[in-house]
Amino acid sequence: MVSYIARRIGVSILVFIAASFIMYVLAANSGDPLQDLEGSNSPNKQALIETRIHTQHLDLPAPVRWLLWLGGVARCIVPVGGGCDLGTTFQNQAVTQLLPQATLATIQLVTLAFVLAVVLGVALGIITALRAFSGFDYSITLVSFFLFSLPSFLIAVLLKSFIALGYNNFLADPTLSPLALAVWGIVVGLVVQLVAGGNFRKRVITFLIAGAVTALILWYMSVTQWFIKPSLGPVVVIIFCAAIAYGVVALLAGTRNRKAWITGGVTAVIAIACYFGLQWLLNMSSFGTLIILAVVAIGVGLLVGFFVGGYDRGLMMRIGALTAFLTSGVVVLDRLMRSWPAYMDLTNDRPLATVGAGTPGLNGDVWITGLDTFTHFLLPTMSLLLISFAGYTRYSRSGMLEVLNQDYVRTARAKGLPERTVIVRHAFRNMLIPITTLVATDMGALLGGAVITEYIFSISGMGQLFIAGLFRTDVNPIMGYFIVVAITAITFNFLADLTYSALDPRVRVR
Repeated sequence: MVSYIARRIGVSILVFIAASFIMYVLAANSGDPLQDLEGSNSPNKQALIETRIHTQHLDLPAPVRWLLWLGGVARCIVPVGGGCDLGTTFQNQAVTQLLPQATLATIQLVTLAFVLAVVLGVALGIITALRAFSGFDYSITLVSFFLFSLPSFLIAVLLKSFIALGYNNFLADPTLSPLALAVWGIVVGLVVQLVAGGNFRKRVITFLIAGAVTALILWYMSVTQWFIKPSLGPVVVIIFCAAIAYGVVALLAGTRNRKAWITGGVTAVIAIACYFGLQWLLNMSSFGTLIILAVVAIGVGLLVGFFVGGYDRGLMMRIGALTAFLTSGVVVLDRLMRSWPAYMDLTNDRPLATVGAGTPGLNGDVWITGLDTFTHFLLPTMSLLLISFAGYTRYSRSGMLEVLNQDYVRTARAKGLPERTVIVRHAFRNMLIPITTLVATDMGALLGGAVITEYIFSISGMGQLFIAGLFRTDVNPIMGYFIVVAITAITFNFLADLTYSALDPRVRVR
């Protein structure tokens, strides 16, 4: 293993050096770095040109400048001779100072989109594989191919036009007409009956019930002005916590495991009790307080699973921790929603943002700033999510179908194992092997797609740094972007190789 890791690190360094040379030379020859100064009317134009040539070493060939840049990168690893040096921009700003802030903004954008794309894509892919060649399968396939074919800039523009502007205009008079209620009821009814499946009679009944319930809920939200003053309320919080406990237990342990029901039920009851008893603490919370509460919630779930677990203590602890984490999220979501009216007042009743990573000069507690971050990153996150979600859906569907046809799956079913056990414990793990490769490559692709998304939504991340440098032929910020993307791609591919041996015992790293 040590020898393998050493070889991979050596190969990764060589790949990084070769790719950085190609990137540097292409960026340096993509335009004229003195164009803005040569067209200037400044009386000291010649002095400015000479200063830029001197500070950026423009009198040297691009390969020689690359060697100087590579020496600065080497000093980031071995801090000698002045320490880390990634060069300066044309405005004499050190790239090492610009890169952390830009990287943080991009990580905020990409991380949530990446996690949601993997979770939702894999889950829908598994469901469509289990319901292969059904109406639901064909519908998801159609939507996946449609989203996969859309370019990122088009998705971003459509989201800005129809989601942000449309919803902000709707909030001026948040009432739904009978026609809108009927349309939403029909759409939701069609989707639910596709998911439920069954014969024609069952589909019709499901469609009618789902459509009627949807229209009734939306009517209630409309007449109570819920869109302006949203909250879950005690009843919905209790229902959500119970549903989460049921879903976690059914997924991880099945519906016949009594200890699992006790673990999930006790954890959900504790979460509901905290909802009523800790509102005073949530009202005065900071971001650090929320992190501590999340850690405590997971710890409580682990303890419940530990004391209830018995012979299967590990599974019970996983059930308790996951239930505690998700139910505490419901409590936080309710408190966040109750800050929505105050946030609308601060944004002139147009809360969904179309540009920037935050509202300039906004002051408020952790709930107001959290809502501000959510509304600014919602659309760009959706833009990246919709692009990569389609690929995960198709890969996970084909992988699950292939695994379900294997001999060991048929053997598991022949032994009488429950279908949940066959899918979760036998098929799911092996289906993840090709997904691992996709995850490794998709992280770099997401960062690349974030360039366009950040530019459209005016987010000051690495994408803006890259585009600004490219327009001015300012190579150093471009290479700063390259460093982050290259290291991320190399790291994730390395982790993917190590993950293969954990998912498939037949794979051994030698």
